[in-house]
Amino acid sequence: MTSLGEDLLPSTRRALLHRIAVAQRDGRAPSLVAAVGRQRRTVWSGARTCVDGHAPDAGTQYRIGSITKTFTAVLVLRLRDEGLIDLDDPLEKHLPGTGVGGATVRQLLCHSAGLGAETPAPWWERTPGSLRPEIADVLGDRPQVHPAGHRHHYSNPGYTLLGSLVEAVRGVSWEEALRREILEPLGMHRTTSAPVAPHAGGWAVHPWADVMLSEPAEDLGIMAPAGQLWSTAEDLLRFAAFLTGGDDRVLSASSVREMRTPAVPVEAGGSGYGLGLQLVGGEGRVLFGHSGSLPGFVAGLWVCEEEDVAAVALANVTSGLPAATLAAELLGIVVEAEPRIPEPWRPLPEVDDELLALTGIWHWGPSTFTLSLTGDRGLQLKPLGGKGRGAAFTYRSDGTWTGQNDYYAGETLRVVRREDGSVDHLDLGSFVFTREPYEAGAAVPGGVDAEGWRGLGG
Repeated sequence: MTSLGEDLLPSTRRALLHRIAVAQRDGRAPSLVAAVGRQRRTVWSGARTCVDGHAPDAGTQYRIGSITKTFTAVLVLRLRDEGLIDLDDPLEKHLPGTGVGGATVRQLLCHSAGLGAETPAPWWERTPGSLRPEIADVLGDRPQVHPAGHRHHYSNPGYTLLGSLVEAVRGVSWEEALRREILEPLGMHRTTSAPVAPHAGGWAVHPWADVMLSEPAEDLGIMAPAGQLWSTAEDLLRFAAFLTGGDDRVLSASSVREMRTPAVPVEAGGSGYGLGLQLVGGEGRVLFGHSGSLPGFVAGLWVCEEEDVAAVALANVTSGLPAATLAAELLGIVVEAEPRIPEPWRPLPEVDDELLALTGIWHWGPSTFTLSLTGDRGLQLKPLGGKGRGAAFTYRSDGTWTGQNDYYAGETLRVVRREDGSVDHLDLGSFVFTREPYEAGAAVPGGVDAEGWRGLGG
């Protein structure tokens, strides 16, 4: 166990080193760099390499592939927060002539716009962007393979369109907007569109022999917003800290939280997608972040908000080493060996007697719930016994509350009073909660049998 602010225990550090050593050997990666952040600072980094005496470190650049998409999503959310666009705007409103119909900005962000996964041939990741100079070259003759809004279908061209949207609204290149609005404010000076030494070279390893082949590092051109960036483990931990708590110079905490809220139905296996962020569950934890790959490179970045731990894994090999899985495993090693020590319990700074009177037991028909008071006049509804629908509710200035999660997300909770001012019931999206099950005299839909509760002989 450690106290707040301390570095990792030697046993944890050795477990992390052992895990990346096994990953580099089994994944046959020429090199591998990994790092772990806790409480928004780097607490461990390590590397393995096939070259004696020349190991990379957390400041060595690797290509991060589709982790680039999260940066593009941040730029789009900035436009929304400034009132320049709405996420439910059709793309055509700001970028006419693309041929993607009524697909919205939000649908592009969460890969539900129905666009194809890839560009027309040749494969964009291994060929120069100059082969696809225009949006039409990226989308081809059949941009949409599914109706917009019907399903999650990962689309690289979709993020090309979002990058072009940023350029159209900002009036500067995607790369310039990225540098000025994200990289410089967050101090990510080693994240660039082109490699800057020291950086790793990309390699493919033969499937049946321990020999390597150099991979091309192409400038992706208009496809850059989908996968162009080079970065370091240290810079990506800075980005992870931002994704956890926001930064008012870049994006507010509430907008960052919106990014990591599921925006499309959960896929098979428990994975989902927010706005530019992948969401995965397992081992009792929910992680957000993104995986990435381009020929010669694989990358993974995951964050556990509850434990305030982030992990990065970067390798210079086309396939064979599951970097995203490795990053999740490194995060799990730290969380399991050194779970976060919770903050001390503290009472609320003040109490509202009227709100306090609402707490306690409530019933929806014969089902029993508890209502608790949280900070900032919020409420928490929980089924007694753990089975049933519950949610957290935030207070609104009109005296009602809005559900924040699960079935009641976005629904309104309000207190309904009698003529004398006493509380009759709670109304939650037309569901009536009373102090007693089917309370006589309360406004229960359909009324309450005047004979009341009875036994078998009644």
